[in-house]
Amino acid sequence: MDFFLLKSNALIAEQDLTTVRPLMSSIDWSDRLIGILGARGTGKTTLLLQRLKEQYGINKNAIYISLDDIYFADNRFIEVVEYLITKGIDTFFLDEVHKYPDWAREIKNLYDFRKKIRIVFTGSCITDILRQHADLSRRAVQYEMPGLSYREFLQFTGVTRFVSFTLTDILTKHVEIATSLTSQFKPLKHFRDYLEFGYYPFFIENKKTYPVRLEQIVKLTIENDMQFIEGFDPHNTRKIFQLFHILATNVPFKPNISKLSAKTGIHRNTLVQYIHYLEKARLINSLSATGKNISSLQKPDKIYLENTNLHFALSPENANKGSLREAFFLNQLKNSGHQVSLPQQGDFLIDHKHTFEIGGRDKTPSQVSNIKNSWVVNDDVETGVLHKIPLWLFGMLY
Repeated sequence: MDFFLLKSNALIAEQDLTTVRPLMSSIDWSDRLIGILGARGTGKTTLLLQRLKEQYGINKNAIYISLDDIYFADNRFIEVVEYLITKGIDTFFLDEVHKYPDWAREIKNLYDFRKKIRIVFTGSCITDILRQHADLSRRAVQYEMPGLSYREFLQFTGVTRFVSFTLTDILTKHVEIATSLTSQFKPLKHFRDYLEFGYYPFFIENKKTYPVRLEQIVKLTIENDMQFIEGFDPHNTRKIFQLFHILATNVPFKPNISKLSAKTGIHRNTLVQYIHYLEKARLINSLSATGKNISSLQKPDKIYLENTNLHFALSPENANKGSLREAFFLNQLKNSGHQVSLPQQGDFLIDHKHTFEIGGRDKTPSQVSNIKNSWVVNDDVETGVLHKIPLWLFGMLY
């Protein structure tokens, strides 16, 4: 079992620390059991290895182990941990836990009976893994890693570094904030690049092959990750691909479940469930009307692709400015922890309080002028005025 130490040391040695996601400083690493969930490609593995290298280095008392290692096809993870404890290891960074069938029970037992060890694990957001295991949910502190914000993209590309702003900051001081930021860089110059290839950190490796890798991530998410959903029928994988293709080529999409059911051959109730799973996989974002009770058995009122990069990779012919604007705004607000719903007037209602209408540089407040706490979000402008805010500025929320 010493080969796990060799693998871990090799990965730690190769890990770069030049650019680190802000989530690193948001996590309280003193907790004994930490879960980091997120979609494929958002950088969970990198975060684990960066933390290991930064805090522990090589050949110390911490180790990285991926639970999809072929060794665990015929061996128990808990036995590996017990052996490594005898070697002085007391901190375990575990990747892809959802791919190991008995992961929750074994981690729970380690947490309960090995009081001196610490465990940090990553898993897919699609399986809602902590909710499935109530005993573990009471023990683990959970974090989610989204894709890069526009602010983080600027940092990753070396353009500039800024602190994030709250939504209240932007609503009350957007003119001052935008004026200050635009004196240091040109936001519109880099904004199109972010919309096209800046959401997943692996763009740094090769921008030319980025769309191909992103398409592969979608395929792997549907083919592999959905297998870990309780009760999922793998024979329906092809139908989910068909459903996702329909959604991707028609967003923003107001779903007619009866027509979708007839077109895909998926039963109505199952179809609504699969839409729910696609959202949990962070492949789509859905909106429900204000005041509607949201559940996995209720169809959403509007569907978007989860981020604008998916538009360019999967449906470039539909990557029109209107779709991109709305998808970007929805993505950045949801990723920064805000509740978003579909209002009777305007495009988005945030936190049951603020109404937003999204448009181009010439968009006026006329459609929401009679609504209290309403704002117009304008694309293709560097700064705003009064209740008109530049779209790119919402990329500074996280």
